[in-house]
Amino acid sequence: MASKIVGLGMYAPPKELTNLDLEKLVDTNDAWITERTGILTRHIAEPRTANSDLCVEAARMALDDAGVDPADLDIVVVGTLTPDMPFPATACFLQAKIGATRAYGMDLSAACSGFIYSLSVADALIRAGRGKKALVVGSEILSSVVDYTDRSTCILFGDGAGAAVLSECPEGDGVLSCHLHSDGNLWKLIYCPGGGTLHPYSPEMVEQKLGFIRMAGNETFKHAVLRMVEVSREALDRNGVGIDDVKLFIPHQANLRIIQVVGKRLGIPEERVFVNLERYGNTSAASIPIALAEAKAQGRFAAGDLVLVVAFGGGLTWASALMRM
Repeated sequence: MASKIVGLGMYAPPKELTNLDLEKLVDTNDAWITERTGILTRHIAEPRTANSDLCVEAARMALDDAGVDPADLDIVVVGTLTPDMPFPATACFLQAKIGATRAYGMDLSAACSGFIYSLSVADALIRAGRGKKALVVGSEILSSVVDYTDRSTCILFGDGAGAAVLSECPEGDGVLSCHLHSDGNLWKLIYCPGGGTLHPYSPEMVEQKLGFIRMAGNETFKHAVLRMVEVSREALDRNGVGIDDVKLFIPHQANLRIIQVVGKRLGIPEERVFVNLERYGNTSAASIPIALAEAKAQGRFAAGDLVLVVAFGGGLTWASALMRM
């Protein structure tokens, strides 16, 4: 057996932070942000919102889309770098909130690659007979780790959640293959130093702003393009197909320039590359599932079409998955 996405859903908090709003916070402007990132606005969760609250909204939409009762789920996996708490897992909070009483849950941290990593884990568990139905969620409240005095990073990130329901299917359908990679030697390109055992929460951590995202933008850009192209080709080669066979290409929504360069190097026409980052910014692990849900709603793929997803994030991590929808 294999696994197949049978339901998709997404949620973004109603509050928006536009480029014009950011002009009032830091030394930047709408034209500069738009030209360099392609982002126009991003959604921001209200204070005291739990990540699992976003998960619930996306999960319920995906379950409704799939026609699956939460009580029939066997597995819940949440990809996130902004959990409700250090423990228990956000997946456990989600399980309780939606009534997935039979499921076991876990969180997975792979930054912006988190959804594809989580998809791969759920797919492998279903293939191994450890469950028949899984809920996979990518959800982030990145506004909780963004320094809104740092103009190099605060313009990039937003909050949101996306979810997919997986169910058993015959081999050759659904998730055809997943490809996961990491390189811990390059962790300093994008990271958040505070809040763990290395720099526990303390007055000093707050004073030194260690709880916020730090990024080497230019170097991250170069590695993102290289690795996303490589891992996309790996998925195509593994399955003996070419880029012309792919109906829709969904890259991680981090930066429009990265998306354009990756698409060009792969040789895929712009009309088959899905882009929605102008409305959400970089939502990390939520990026791919939000895009998948919107692409389905827009009729960008049909049953039997090949969809290729690819992501890159802190770790460094990068991943791809090829799916027959």
